[in-house]
Amino acid sequence: MSKRERKGKQFLKQPIYKGGKTAMDTLIKQSMVYPKAALKHNIEGSVYVRYGIDYRGKVVETKVLSSLGYGCDEEACRIIQMFQFEVPNVPRKMRVSFYKNLRIYFRLPKENTSNKALQYQMVPTKKKNLKKEEIKKTSYGYTIQW
Repeated sequence: MSKRERKGKQFLKQPIYKGGKTAMDTLIKQSMVYPKAALKHNIEGSVYVRYGIDYRGKVVETKVLSSLGYGCDEEACRIIQMFQFEVPNVPRKMRVSFYKNLRIYFRLPKENTSNKALQYQMVPTKKKNLKKEEIKKTSYGYTIQW
């Protein structure tokens, strides 16, 4: 008696970032350059960005949903455009575009007294504390092109 292979519950599987959330957070932390205007005006907060992933796994478009200004929006979009996703096999060779949301936190760098180097602090997203309106924004979507 052989076991049957179970089919997935979803018709279309979401793109996956290689290395998972930890690798994504590491990339954000390493490549973030705090904008000079935000640093000058002591601006900190979060930028909420919606981005589109094409059928090859490249980020093709970004849209700022919650703006912070002072160059932080542009920096968040620049970082997200560096992402490369792995897209699972799509049935019948459909060209599917996926949409995801991400919140990038900007915290003022702490000055290290020993060598005066700037250090950036990453704060993980806490989905438990989101309001009902924000929970709707965190879902993903997709578009099928023939």
